[in-house]
Amino acid sequence: MKLKEDLNPVLLLLFQVTVWLYSVLAFLPSYLFSSVSESDAGLGSEQERAQRLKAQSVTGRPAGPYRAMGATKRLVSSLHPGVDTLDKVFEDASRRFPDRDCLGTREVVMEEDERQNNGKVFKKVILGQYRWLSYAETHKAAARFGSGLAAMGQRAHNNIAIFCETRAEWVIAAQACFMQNFPLVTLYSTLGGPAITHGLNETEVSHIITSRELLETRLKFILLEVPRLQHIIVVDDTPTKWPGYPRGISVHNMATVQELGTNLENVSRGRKQPMPSDIAVIMYTSGSTGVPKGVMISHSNIIAGITGMAERIPNLGENDTYIGYLPLAHVLELSAELVCVAHGCRIGYSSPQTLADQSTKIKKGSKGDTSVLQPTLMAAVPEIMDRIYKNVMTKVEEMSSAQRTLFTLAYNYKLEQLSQGRSTPLCDNLVFKKVRSLLGGKTRVLLSGGAPLSAATQRFMNVCFCCPVGQGYGLTETCGAGTISEMWDYSTGRVGGPLICSEIKLKDWVEGGYHSTDTPNPQGEILIGGPNVTMGYYKNEAKNQDFFVDDNGQRWFCTGDIGEVHPDGCLKIIDRKKDLVKLQAGEYVSLGKVEAMLKSCPLIDNICAYANSEEMYVIGFVVPNQKHLLSLAEQYCIRGSWEELRWKCPDPWTPETGLVTDAFKLKRQQLKSKYQDDIERMYGGK
Repeated sequence: MKLKEDLNPVLLLLFQVTVWLYSVLAFLPSYLFSSVSESDAGLGSEQERAQRLKAQSVTGRPAGPYRAMGATKRLVSSLHPGVDTLDKVFEDASRRFPDRDCLGTREVVMEEDERQNNGKVFKKVILGQYRWLSYAETHKAAARFGSGLAAMGQRAHNNIAIFCETRAEWVIAAQACFMQNFPLVTLYSTLGGPAITHGLNETEVSHIITSRELLETRLKFILLEVPRLQHIIVVDDTPTKWPGYPRGISVHNMATVQELGTNLENVSRGRKQPMPSDIAVIMYTSGSTGVPKGVMISHSNIIAGITGMAERIPNLGENDTYIGYLPLAHVLELSAELVCVAHGCRIGYSSPQTLADQSTKIKKGSKGDTSVLQPTLMAAVPEIMDRIYKNVMTKVEEMSSAQRTLFTLAYNYKLEQLSQGRSTPLCDNLVFKKVRSLLGGKTRVLLSGGAPLSAATQRFMNVCFCCPVGQGYGLTETCGAGTISEMWDYSTGRVGGPLICSEIKLKDWVEGGYHSTDTPNPQGEILIGGPNVTMGYYKNEAKNQDFFVDDNGQRWFCTGDIGEVHPDGCLKIIDRKKDLVKLQAGEYVSLGKVEAMLKSCPLIDNICAYANSEEMYVIGFVVPNQKHLLSLAEQYCIRGSWEELRWKCPDPWTPETGLVTDAFKLKRQQLKSKYQDDIERMYGGK
């Protein structure tokens, strides 16, 4: 999707001549040399690799099952022979990379309250450098913590909960539980009281690991509703005393538990090592569609999933740095970090509030986490990428005419070169270097998951951040593994072929009109099978009907998503069974598609689409973008404060009179003409 060009012919000619000269003098010899090298090695160009067959139906039927070309005979379930449980994964990594940095946390130099013009007070921080634990130190800390938990009465096969933000202590605690065979119950730190209570009572935990902030703001208010809870372990060092908690509940600091684990009698007690089939994690969903469900994930499930993911990241190794800021209670972040640990990468921790220089908690003039860490690997959900895209494009609109022209020319030129499998070092260094620095300047792989990524945003990230964006598709029920696009595949709207750990079938959905015999591409409900498919829902047999075992003993999960398989074996998500709503006239509407399209509108920060089968239309609950809405109101000659514009309909149009002024009509027509392409794309030409 090219940016609109309204360019000075002289600037256009100057740009084209400059690029041509640079290509001849610098890029062309390098390109020819690399082409010869690739030809000798039998690799082919990136464009040729992108066009290769990614997967095929092993039965020859359009319904599948489809497998990756490297796993047509047998699915792959482990990274290394004999490394079949998560405690062995970490032990293997600490043996191979003992002195390599493993987990990093930035020190807080200063924290202060900053009063805004509207009277609100925001907490701002100045952060220092990252402090690192080596692989050997991390393994030692986890072993001590596990021994300490065992000394406090936690037993193998008994559940233990973690309710904590993404941080190094989360991973240390998780590794301790994997070592001792304590099934780890994960809960989102954003869950409300009833959801937390449900998860803790359903899993019958007696021990929970949390942070000081979450204990004091969430957990302490529901303690009386969780009768089995006895021990709360706080990962923060201070305070060391916790008065005022209900009788029968003890609060401990993580350091105290680790110290307990160093006692000779506790160290010599030994541990019950897990089996590959044992439960490693009971991962609770976000509960956005009802009561959160706990997904039982075995050690072998997770290892199969991370094996498939790792195969799609080229040259993954100990020189890579990953930035962790997404919730570790989400399967995407947990899997990504375990992939990194298994390959000796270092993981630096962050949060959405401190990620970039412009993040909400970073004091103006100081550095955000990406600027300091300079990660090479990063996972992101589409919402974060959409936000980056909107912010950068807003800055482009505010540029001078010459700057905006240069950016547009460079953007469209690079987009054309990417489609042909070529790099653009001149544009990368002169035009996009500043944009790329938003993520530290060294990012080489971005992985997108959790929701569909719009084509416009994906193209923007490819062009401006000078790295491939791998779109992935998976669910908690499949350990986040299903498909990931190859890094040299720059096509949009697709999620790649099956991973080497999984296979995909298409099941006809007659009511929705999707069949595996459809042309030009087979379509249907996506079924994922393989060793990464989890054990089912915890204490919820009614929901386990979405899982089944085939005649060969392989587990499958019915995703409820509708997909189509392209001729090269790549999957495209086109609908969702539960997402489709039939309107009064009998027309099916995909609420997810409506939301995804409208989120790319600069006026909208977030939206929830809603439809009722008794009505003819869809409605939306919108969180507007303040800056763009105020600008639009000014263009329409509408006056009022931010609050008035959000909740009222001032002149020239009011619901009472229905009057629209001629000036308003003229401005509306001008805007419609300006955005006609977007309107037609959004509404199918209507």
